[in-house]
Amino acid sequence: MDLVRAVVLGIVQGLTEFLPVSSSGHLILIPALFGWDDQGLAFDVGLHGGTLLALLAYFWRDWYVMFRTGLADLARHGARVSNWRTDTRLLWLLALGSLPAGVVGFLFNDWIEAHVRQPWLVAIMLALMGTVMLLADRLAANRRPIATVGMTDALIIGVGQALALVPGVSRSGATVTAGLARGLRREDAVRFAFLLGTPAFVGALLLKSADLAALSGTEARDMLVGFATSAIVGFAAIHFLLRWVRTRSLLVFVLYRYAVAILALAIGAYRIA
Repeated sequence: MDLVRAVVLGIVQGLTEFLPVSSSGHLILIPALFGWDDQGLAFDVGLHGGTLLALLAYFWRDWYVMFRTGLADLARHGARVSNWRTDTRLLWLLALGSLPAGVVGFLFNDWIEAHVRQPWLVAIMLALMGTVMLLADRLAANRRPIATVGMTDALIIGVGQALALVPGVSRSGATVTAGLARGLRREDAVRFAFLLGTPAFVGALLLKSADLAALSGTEARDMLVGFATSAIVGFAAIHFLLRWVRTRSLLVFVLYRYAVAILALAIGAYRIA
């Protein structure tokens, strides 16, 4: 790999991780489009580290308030959940929502890496999830604030995050869609999805820490360049999407998913030919 490729992949990761268009799908399609060797899941996880940094930089106040309030409520009220404040409940709901992806990733990570990084599968998932996202965006109530999220909501949104381990589904797309289906307002569905992504990225980095540590000097340099690029671009993408959904629908992202699905099928057909 060279530095230009690392920057390109970092830009792709930073943009597509937070926009509901599937970062993992794009990280498979871009190398296939340019005839590059697949960079492997370890490099992808390194890029996810950059977007984790973007999340922490953007939402650090939220996490600080949740942990501070959570510790105070535990000291004062113990396990009496009814006495916990909203920020404490949100912290524990994020932990609960992280379980499905954590379990699936731990059990099936190697199988996913070996069997699902194919352009034709990315195309199917892009189109299928795009249709589900469109239906949720058009039909959902879009009325509930994030403070009303409960255990059932957290688990359903967490299952959406677990499904996003399949390239083309999109972690942000699946979690936002699940949030919309549960009646959350667009901005609150996006905010909960981004907060939920933080533990998932931490888990992915821990799972691949040995592979990341084994990177050679040149590979580590390229990964760090991609890491920094994805962090900068990812921060901008978070800000953009949160502002976008305040006044606009997700239709443009659905149409983009359809267009990329067609491109993915073309790439797959070309590779077979």
